[in-house]
Amino acid sequence: MTTEISHSIAVEGNLPLEPNAFVGREPDVEELLQLMTATRVVTLCGVGGIGKSRLGLRVAAELARDLPDGAWLVEFPEGTRPKETVRRIASVLGVEGEPGRDLGLAVAEVFAGRKAVIVLDNCETVVEECAQLTRRLAEHCPEVRVLATSREPLRVPGETVWRVPPLALPPDHNAGAAVVGGYEAVQLFQDRAASARPGFTLTDDNAPDVSRLCHALDGMPLALELAAGMTRVLSIPQIVARLGDRFRLLSAGDRTAPPRQRTLRATVDWSYDLLTEPERVLLRRATVFRSGWTLPMAELVCAGGPVEAPDVLGHLTALVDKSLVVVDGELAGEARYRLLDTIRQYAAEQLDGPDEAATRRRHRDFFVAFARDWEIAVDAGSWPAVHRRTERLERLQSDLRAAVEWSVTMGDAAPMLQALLGLRWMLLGSGRFQAELTRWVDRLLELALPDVDPATHGRALAFTANLLSNTADFAAARERGRRALDLCRQAGDRLGEGQALLVLAISDGSQPAENRLEESIAIARAIGERVLEAEGHGTRAFLSLAQGRLREAQRSAERLVALATELDNHLALVIGLSGLGQTARRRGDLQAARHHFTRALRIVRTFDARQWLISCLAGLGSVALDAGDLPEARRRLGEALRLGRDAGLRMQSARRLETFAALHLRQGDPRRAVLLAAASAGLRTGRPGARVENVLTPARDALGEPVVAALWAEGLALPFDTAVTLALEESAGSPPPVVAPVAVVPQSTLTAREREIAELVARGLSNRAIADELVISQATVARHVANILAKLGFTSRTQVATWVVEHGV
Repeated sequence: MTTEISHSIAVEGNLPLEPNAFVGREPDVEELLQLMTATRVVTLCGVGGIGKSRLGLRVAAELARDLPDGAWLVEFPEGTRPKETVRRIASVLGVEGEPGRDLGLAVAEVFAGRKAVIVLDNCETVVEECAQLTRRLAEHCPEVRVLATSREPLRVPGETVWRVPPLALPPDHNAGAAVVGGYEAVQLFQDRAASARPGFTLTDDNAPDVSRLCHALDGMPLALELAAGMTRVLSIPQIVARLGDRFRLLSAGDRTAPPRQRTLRATVDWSYDLLTEPERVLLRRATVFRSGWTLPMAELVCAGGPVEAPDVLGHLTALVDKSLVVVDGELAGEARYRLLDTIRQYAAEQLDGPDEAATRRRHRDFFVAFARDWEIAVDAGSWPAVHRRTERLERLQSDLRAAVEWSVTMGDAAPMLQALLGLRWMLLGSGRFQAELTRWVDRLLELALPDVDPATHGRALAFTANLLSNTADFAAARERGRRALDLCRQAGDRLGEGQALLVLAISDGSQPAENRLEESIAIARAIGERVLEAEGHGTRAFLSLAQGRLREAQRSAERLVALATELDNHLALVIGLSGLGQTARRRGDLQAARHHFTRALRIVRTFDARQWLISCLAGLGSVALDAGDLPEARRRLGEALRLGRDAGLRMQSARRLETFAALHLRQGDPRRAVLLAAASAGLRTGRPGARVENVLTPARDALGEPVVAALWAEGLALPFDTAVTLALEESAGSPPPVVAPVAVVPQSTLTAREREIAELVARGLSNRAIADELVISQATVARHVANILAKLGFTSRTQVATWVVEHGV
């Protein structure tokens, strides 16, 4: 039996006019318009305040242009009861059913021949009922499009879920108004601020603070509009300074808006109240993660009480569906999750008392387990697993810092101290935390000392001694290294003893370094510690290089490469190849040097070892400089310097500044060269070293001693970031089209090989000893020595030695 249904529908629909300018989202609108030509059910999902409703209305208005039956908006305000849902939809659409007749089916039958778009706005409180009606419309109405907005999907057949993203944010806080103003979040804030405070404009002065404000508010439109309203009474810097208490600050919204949209807290309250209790617990606990997290991390840290570990995935999925957790790419092959800052701050307020302490302890224990697993992977020679964990740690820097801070605050230091010692090799190789690690270990050791055994105490001192050596604080490194050696020997800790000997070989001049190295390597072999043995060969290679013993450097680097290949240890292989590259460059074999550095660079880019990535780039840059390829030198050295600056590796960056000084000198800019040479020296001793003198001598010839002295004083006072910027800028001078492939040598035309032999002559080596060192014939050495004497106008080897010392060859 067929029942007639009375209805009346206005073709134009019922979409409201937009109350103010629709800002940004042009690509989103275009994408959604294309999507809705291919699918009939689209749900706009996102956290409250992200702009779902406004975007949905704009898309529907655009669609309605081509739909004769228009666009219809059905809103579900707070308090809408499930049984009222279909009646509300039918009322808006002008459909009247008969008693006993399914009203949802009536709506579907009426619209079966229509071409229209129906917007179901704010579906989350009646999601089941909206889903049922949407399914009926999809089954009966081939020309009807349903555009829903909800904090979670409807989960109906044929539905496409489209996550509404935050507004685009400027990547650089320091850019001017012309750049910052090109991003959607800034455009929205500027438009609404101009309405709240007529005359407000974006300027170069306020652009950095506006950018910071937009980032702090996650590009969330509602939060930006509320913040813009505060410009009536506060300056932009004042607003930024108060965003730590954003829920109190952003509490004066549109009085005509639904209650849930009048304040930032009300918006988040609305989402939070819709969660189940286990979902709320998981959300609260997830706030301890600062760098995002993976599913295994959540299962370890967030499980307990109402959240069982096997159920974490289900609860996490629900939080993603309800737009409170964001899926943000991958971390070491696993999906990575994070919270928007506004959600984090809200949920963190709910985490307190015993649950917070227990969660933060489990967060700390994650790193304890992480270190243990890393050591197991190293011992097993499972380097793919090692590199995955290294990549993961690279992304978890803020979490590691938080775990250390919590351990210090709670006075529960021993577990975190053991974790850092377990990660020693990874942390030293990565170049991360270099400025903080010594302070962390010292503080943890101080707190844990009553309960720390001598072996752990000794290893901690050896670790910090190694860190201090990396920053050229050799006196402090020696003192700690000696104490570490005594403690480890007292405890019978052979591994700790080997580590202490290794760092003393680098920093202690009271005993020949070679003896300490041999002893450390012997211990490593005796106890089967192949990683320590590899460290020994690498240390010997670079110490030999520093002492000009190229033959020994070559042998040690080759041994390291062989051992690293056997172990499939990529980091050790990079170090060995870098040693071979440095040795080849010192010998003047630029082709071989380039080959070794290029191979090392290709490997080191596959995992996190920033310190060695910088070293490889710098090596290639120096080779290019020696070869006269100044553009390539600038490219490689520039990348190395930027990485060093961003990682806070000032000692490595000082060496890069020194090389940039030589580069700018070659490009005809001696003034900049002197400034950079001085800045490099200032980061270390404040005095010009041998290689710096190679820049200063030609600069004195070009500028005169008084000018160079004034520039030197100015360069010593340059802030680090200013020096880096100066180095990276194009030189004022114009480089010649062809540059001789030799390093800068004052008052001479010595070749690279002749300079190398002059250095060995200065060390007192005979022709035979030089021949052995460089693996060349004595006749070749004699010919080079004769050329050196002739070019310098000298008659004795003593004069050559004096010249080397004076000019720092």
